[in-house]
Amino acid sequence: MSTQSTQVPSIAPASVPSQPTLLMCPPRFYDVSYVINPWMAGNLHAASQHRATQQWNGLYKALCNIAKVVLIEPHPSLPDMVFTANAGLHQGDFVIPTRFSCPERRFEETFFRRWFLDSGYTLIDLPDSISFEGEGDALFSSDVPRLWAGWGMRTQQGSHAFLAQALDVEVISLRLVDPRFYHLDTCFAPLTDGYVMYFPGAFDAEALARIRQLHHPDRCIPVSLADASRFACNAINIGRDILLNQVSRELFDRLSQEGFNVTALPLDEFIKAGGAAKCLVMQLGPAVPPPLD
Repeated sequence: MSTQSTQVPSIAPASVPSQPTLLMCPPRFYDVSYVINPWMAGNLHAASQHRATQQWNGLYKALCNIAKVVLIEPHPSLPDMVFTANAGLHQGDFVIPTRFSCPERRFEETFFRRWFLDSGYTLIDLPDSISFEGEGDALFSSDVPRLWAGWGMRTQQGSHAFLAQALDVEVISLRLVDPRFYHLDTCFAPLTDGYVMYFPGAFDAEALARIRQLHHPDRCIPVSLADASRFACNAINIGRDILLNQVSRELFDRLSQEGFNVTALPLDEFIKAGGAAKCLVMQLGPAVPPPLD
C-alpha cells in the first residue's frame, strides 16, 4: 500500500521535463449525475455524451502535439473521474493523493491510488481528517519554487502546512469566497515567466493582496466575470502554449500580445459539471507508463 506514516518525507523539487506528461481519463461515463457545485445545478443528465467525447478528443489531440499524454481507465459509476486534476498532486517520484470532501467522489480515490502505485509512485498520505483535492486546489509557479494553495470550499487550510513540509516548498494560502469558483484552478492560473491569470472576485482581500504582491503588475492578467464564467482561468499552460475553453476576443488578444500561443477549444459540455481544460489533466513527471491502447 502507501507510505503513510507519522514522519512526512521531505523531497526536493523535481526538474521540469522538456516535454511534460499529463494524465487524462476518457469521458466514456461522463455525466452530471449529482449536484456538488453551482454549475451542476440545473444540468442533471443534461450533458451530451457525444459532444463531450468530441470536445475531450479535441483537447487530447491538441495536447499530444506539445506533451506526452497517458490515460487511466474510467469507471462506469464515477462520472467525474474524467477530471483528473483532482486525483492528487505530483512532485518527483511522489504523489500526494486527494482526500475528497464530497462523498460522491470519494470512491475515485481507490482507482487513482491504484494507478499511481502501479505506475511506481510513492504515496504521501494526508491525515484522514483533512480534505485536499489535488491540483484543483494546488498549483505550482513555473518560475520559482512556490505552491499556490486554495482553501475555503473543498480543501482545508490545514493541508497547507503538510504540503509545505512534504514538498519542501513555499506554500501561499489563498482563500476562495465564491462558491462558483470552488477550486483554485477555476479562478487562478500561474503562467510561464511569472505571469498570472486570475478572477479577482473569487478571493478574499488578503489573498488578492498576496497575488498582486508576488507578481509584477505588468504580468497580472485579471479576467472579467464573463470570462471567468467561461472558465478562462482553467487553462493548461505548457511553455508559451495555453489551451483553454473559448473566451472573449479581448482576453485572447491580451494573452497573444504577451507572447502566448493560445488555443481556444469548445469545452462547454464539461462546464456543465464545473470543469474545463485544466480540470481534465493532471501534470506528472516523465517516468510513467505508456497510454492505454
